[in-house]
Amino acid sequence: MLDFFEAVFFDMDGLTVDSEPQWLISEEEVVAPFGYQWTQADQVACLGGPLEKLGDYMSNKCNNIEPSSYFVRELIRIQAQRMRTQTAAMPGAIELVKSLKSNGVKTALVSASPRVIVEAVLDNIGHDLFPISISGDDVAKTKPDPEGYLKAANICVSEIKNCLVFEDSLPGMKAAIDSGAWLIAVPHMVEIEESARVRSIKSLAQLDFEKLRLLSRDFSLTI
Repeated sequence: MLDFFEAVFFDMDGLTVDSEPQWLISEEEVVAPFGYQWTQADQVACLGGPLEKLGDYMSNKCNNIEPSSYFVRELIRIQAQRMRTQTAAMPGAIELVKSLKSNGVKTALVSASPRVIVEAVLDNIGHDLFPISISGDDVAKTKPDPEGYLKAANICVSEIKNCLVFEDSLPGMKAAIDSGAWLIAVPHMVEIEESARVRSIKSLAQLDFEKLRLLSRDFSLTI
């Protein structure tokens, strides 16, 4: 095993920041003019996927009155405005990132959200936390494709097989697993099976640098 992971990558929505409630409000706002009542079940159906999938879903639910691109554009505009002023961190997230950085560990934020939303979040939580960030606009294929995590490892000059990923959604978890990284899942409204390179926890608050050091040496340890 490793002495420590070469780099640690964090998903953004629902993992680093508590943005899912804000996404839900934005989604409700986008479809309301078309007479459709957005529900949490709708949100779960689109959770973690590319925005194009969400746009297609919204357009279909609204009887294709507007194309998918319209819903994507409106959702990005509304959500970016909301995230600039209403971004709360998930429990333990900021503390864990700071602990890693203070011990010289390379970190990156890897999100499927467009750059404008990533920047809105970083404006709130601090760009110094994640000097490296990958948005959905920075890759040809976003999650569940592993390109974002592979790109983050390349920028960090790290072997992806020696990197750790934190994710909360099924598309994000698939991206992490397919990249070859170690994965600690913090499932949000979904379930994930553990394996030799996949662990599942309830909150980032369960972890700190020392616990991750132990896990890097033996990933089967009880968290």
